[in-house]
Amino acid sequence: MTDNELVSLDFCGAADALARGETTSRELVAALLARADALEPRLNAYTWRDADDALRQADAADAARAAGDTRRWLGVPIAIKDLLNVKGQPCTAGSRILSGYVAPYDATVIARLRAAGCVFIARTNTDEFAMGGSTETSAYGPTRNPWDLSRVPGGSSGGSAAAVAASLAPAALASDTGGSIRQPCAFCSTSGLKPTYGRVSRYGCTAFASSLDQVGPIARTVEDVAAVYEIIAGADPADATTARREVEPVLESTRAAKDLRGLVLGVPAEYFSEGVEADVARLVRAAVETCRGLGAEIREVSLPHAPLGIACYYVIAPAEASANLARYDGVRYGRRRGEDAGLQGMYEATRSEGFGSEVKRRIILGTYVLSSGFHDAYYAQAQRVRSLIREDFERAFASCDALLGPVTPEAPFRLGEKSGNPIKMYLGDVFTANVNLAGIAAAAVPCGFTPAGLPAGLHVVGPAFSERTVLSVAAAYQHATAHHLRRPPLD
Repeated sequence: MTDNELVSLDFCGAADALARGETTSRELVAALLARADALEPRLNAYTWRDADDALRQADAADAARAAGDTRRWLGVPIAIKDLLNVKGQPCTAGSRILSGYVAPYDATVIARLRAAGCVFIARTNTDEFAMGGSTETSAYGPTRNPWDLSRVPGGSSGGSAAAVAASLAPAALASDTGGSIRQPCAFCSTSGLKPTYGRVSRYGCTAFASSLDQVGPIARTVEDVAAVYEIIAGADPADATTARREVEPVLESTRAAKDLRGLVLGVPAEYFSEGVEADVARLVRAAVETCRGLGAEIREVSLPHAPLGIACYYVIAPAEASANLARYDGVRYGRRRGEDAGLQGMYEATRSEGFGSEVKRRIILGTYVLSSGFHDAYYAQAQRVRSLIREDFERAFASCDALLGPVTPEAPFRLGEKSGNPIKMYLGDVFTANVNLAGIAAAAVPCGFTPAGLPAGLHVVGPAFSERTVLSVAAAYQHATAHHLRRPPLD
C-alpha cells in the first residue's frame, strides 16, 4: 500500500488491512508519522510525539501478530488527548503548571486500549485543563482547523478532532465536559461520542469537573467510534462512579444500521433558537429530513429549561474546577516557582505563572460561587436547575427514542475572534452542555458544509445508557450520506 492509502485507512479499515497482511503496523505508523512531520507546522494538533517509541510499539505488535496473536485491534494506531495518563509519557493537560510531569501509570481507558493491542502514536492538543471551546487556551498554542487554517477546530478536544480530520491518526481519544468531543467533531467534520456519565472510566483522566467529565472517542466514521467505545467502556473498580451495568455491544448494530424505521426522533424547538446561524440551521434541518426519509417518525418536542443550561453549567463546572485544580500547588508534581518566598509565596508564584487566564477566570468564578454567603444563591440553585434540565430530557424521552438538532449554533469561527469575549465563547456550548448536566449519551456526525466550505454537525441525543440507539441513528444517517467522505484541502 502507498503512504496515501495507508493514512487514508480508518480505524476498522486499518485493523482489516493488518489482519489480511496488506500492511504492517510499522508501515502504517511510519506513514502517519511522516504525514505529521509534513502537516504539524501548520496544524499544531499534537503536543508530543516520539517516533521511536511509536515505532517500537508497532514493531512489538507486528512481532505478536507473526507469533499468532489474533487480537482484532492489534497494531492499530490511535492518538491520545493530553489529559489522559499514558505511563512514561508527559501529561500536561495543555498547561504550563504540569510541565515536566511524566505519567507513572496508565489511565484505565489506556490500559484497555493497550490490552487490545493499539499503538499510541501521539498526544493531542487541548484547551488548558479542557477549559475552552476553541483549543486556543493551550500552553502549546492554538490548533488550526484542517478545513480552514485561519479558523479554530473547536475545543477542548480540538487537537484530537483536527488530527483525525487531517488523517494524522485513524482515531483519537478525547474528553467531554460540556461539549468538548461533539463541538470539535462538528467543526472538523468528524464523528464522536459523549457516552453516558459512568459508562467509561475517568481514572487517569486529568479532572476538570468531576460530575460532568466523560472520556470518549473521535473518528472519521460512526463505526470507528463504536469500535473504540467497545474497547474502553465498562465498569472500573478504580472509578466508583462507573456503572456496573453491562455494556451492550454496538459495533455490529452500528454497521447494520441502514434505516430508521420504527424509531421516533424528537426535534426540540429550543434547538433552533434565534442564535443559530442560518446555514447551520439549514444543514441540520436537511439532516432531519434525511432521517425522516429513512423511516423515522419526526416529532416536535420541548425542553423548556434548556435556555438556563449555559448559566447552570458555568456555575457548576467552575465550582468543581476550583476544587479539582487546588491540587496544583507546586508541592507534589509539575511546575514549582517561588520556593524562597515561603509556602504561601510558593503557592502564589506557582499558580500565577502556571495557569493561563481562562483557567484563572474559572477558578475565581468557581471559588466565588462556593464561598460563604453565595453557595445557596448560586451553586445550590444551579443544582436545582440541573435537576429540572434532567427532568426535561426524561419527559422528552418518554415519547422519543432520541433527539436531533445542531451540535453548535455556528460554523467554525476565526482564530482570535472570541478570545476577548468569554461570554460569547461560552454560548457555543448552548446545545451540548445540557447533555453533560443530565449525564446522558450523545453523538455528533457530519451533516454537510456551508457555502463557505465550513463543516456542520448533527447532534443525536439519547437517554442514559442508550449508546446503541444513539450510534445506530448516527450510523444510519451516515450510511445514507457522503459528508464524512470529504477530506480537507491540506495536500
